Amino acid sequence: MATITGWTIAVSGASGFVGSTLVASLRAQGANVKRLVRSPPRDPETDIAWNPAAPLDPAALEGLDAAVHLAGESIAGLWTAGKKARIRDSRRAGTRLLCERLAALDRPPRVLVSASAIGIYGDRGDEVLREDRPSGSGFLADVCREWEAAAQPARDAGIRVVHLRFGMVASPTGRALKQMLLPFKLGLGGRLGSGRQYMSWISLDDVVGAIQHTLVTDSLAGPVNAVAPDSITNAEFTKTLGAALHRPTIFPVPEFVLRLLLGEMAEELLLASQRVEPARLLASGYKFRQPTLRSALEEMLKGH
Repeated sequence: MATITGWTIAVSGASGFVGSTLVASLRAQGANVKRLVRSPPRDPETDIAWNPAAPLDPAALEGLDAAVHLAGESIAGLWTAGKKARIRDSRRAGTRLLCERLAALDRPPRVLVSASAIGIYGDRGDEVLREDRPSGSGFLADVCREWEAAAQPARDAGIRVVHLRFGMVASPTGRALKQMLLPFKLGLGGRLGSGRQYMSWISLDDVVGAIQHTLVTDSLAGPVNAVAPDSITNAEFTKTLGAALHRPTIFPVPEFVLRLLLGEMAEELLLASQRVEPARLLASGYKFRQPTLRSALEEMLKGH
C-alpha cells in the first residue's frame, strides 16, 4: 500500500480532539502537515489562518497532496435555534469555502477526506445501514446531506473526495465517553430509554487509521462509513462499559427525562437507532485496530 511519507497535507480542525491526534500521527509517518487554524498562526511554516466566514488565501494551499477537513461546530449542547444554525452553517459554508479554494489551485490536491456523520441515516431501527442506503430524516440528516453536497466544487475539479461518516468516537478523552465515565464509576450507569437502539461507534485509533487508509486508497470515493464492525445496542454498550469498569449498571434513564433535559438532541443523538456497517472500509482491506467494544474499552480504560 502507498504511504504518506513526503506528502503535504492540510488539516482543518487540527487543534480538536480528532485533529490533534491525526496531525501527530501524520507527522510521525513523515508527512508535512499544514494546520488550518482559527486562532492567529503560531508558526507560519506550518499554520494557515482559517475562518469559514472570510476569504482563504489560495497561495497558502498550493503544493498540497491531500486535505483532511474536520472543522465544524460541536453538536453537543442544547439545540437552540442559534446552536442549530451554527452547526449547519459551519459545516456547509466551511466545506464549500475550502473546496472552492482547493478547486481553484493551479495543482489541486489528489484527495480530500471530508468529515461527515452517520446522522445522515436518521433513526432506522434494526435496519443494517451500508453506504448504499438512502439518507433519512431529521435535523442531522439534513445537515449531513448539505455538508456532503458542499464538497461539489472539489469533485468538479477532479479531486477524489471521500466523505467519512463517523459514528460515536470512543475515547476517554473524547466528550461522549468522558461524560459517561463518572456516573458509571460511581455505579450510577444504566441504559438510555429502552436500550434497544443501536449505537455505532469507532475508537480514536481507528478514526486516525481510517483517515490515513482513505488518503492512500484510490478506490475509495464518496461516502465511507467510519464505524467499528461491532455495532451494538445501547443496553449492550452499557453492560460492556460497566463490566470494563467493574461496576453495576442498574440505573436506566427514562426517555421522557432525556427529552425533558436535552430536547431534540436527545431524540437524534441518544435515542435514535443506527445500525451502521463499515462495508466499504472492510471491502477495501482496512484492518480495524479495535474491532470489538470489549477489547477497545479494556485497552482504553487501563488505569481508569
